[in-house]
Amino acid sequence: MEFLRRFIKHRLAVVGAIIVFLLALVAIFAPFVSPKDVNDMDFGDTLSPPSWNHPMGTDHFGRDILSRIIYGTRISFIVGVGAVCIAALLGGTCGLFAGYFGKKTDMVIMRILDIVWAFPPVLLALAFVAVRGASVSAVILAIGLVAIPRYARIVRGTVLSIKEKDYILAARATGIGHLKIIFTQILPNVLGPVIVVASLGVAGAIMMESILSFLGLGMQPPASSWGLMISEGQAYLRSFPYYSLFPGLMIMLIVFAFNVFGDGLRDAWDPKLKT
Repeated sequence: MEFLRRFIKHRLAVVGAIIVFLLALVAIFAPFVSPKDVNDMDFGDTLSPPSWNHPMGTDHFGRDILSRIIYGTRISFIVGVGAVCIAALLGGTCGLFAGYFGKKTDMVIMRILDIVWAFPPVLLALAFVAVRGASVSAVILAIGLVAIPRYARIVRGTVLSIKEKDYILAARATGIGHLKIIFTQILPNVLGPVIVVASLGVAGAIMMESILSFLGLGMQPPASSWGLMISEGQAYLRSFPYYSLFPGLMIMLIVFAFNVFGDGLRDAWDPKLKT
């Protein structure tokens, strides 16, 4: 398969794909991989440095940091994938209808999305979570909703470029309904670009979740969110930097992996975009 061959040639993307795959396994099998119970407290062993018993040390409650980072991987994947699915589904639907029907439909949909696009994503997500309340579902919804315009624009642009193709015009001429044309003729052609953007979007969603949790409007204690761990550890940066260092490195690793993986998918899908 030509797509797979081009992707494999992108060595950094392959490394990213392997890292994403391994972290996904860690997230799925967290209860079996975690060396300690994620919420097991030991007040006689708080803020201890890395050791054989606690490879990444313990936090201010004596909880094993490695175990909490492992469970934090699960939260990152749930939020990242969940938010991207919401954004791609709603944004893709808006883009399909706006691009296909055009005129007033296009104007109404895109102007509404332009209003959403005008607000800084972090600020809009903060406002949404503040109104709805901090929870996993609220964070997923907030991150997903603020990303809708991006997917709508990408899908709309793709639809505009293919809706006047001969096979689409032929389908219309034979009397096939608009919805059937959209979902059987046009949708398969926009899935590729959406998948590529979604792979990059997961990294952004994970970063957004970490920011919200760091600010206290994302995951709430005792959740093992990496952003929340960094927030809790900032009070001990001088005396015990490991508390914030390790979750920070994990955020960097997973964002790097998804970014290079997405870059590889993009280049493999359309080599002309590489330049």
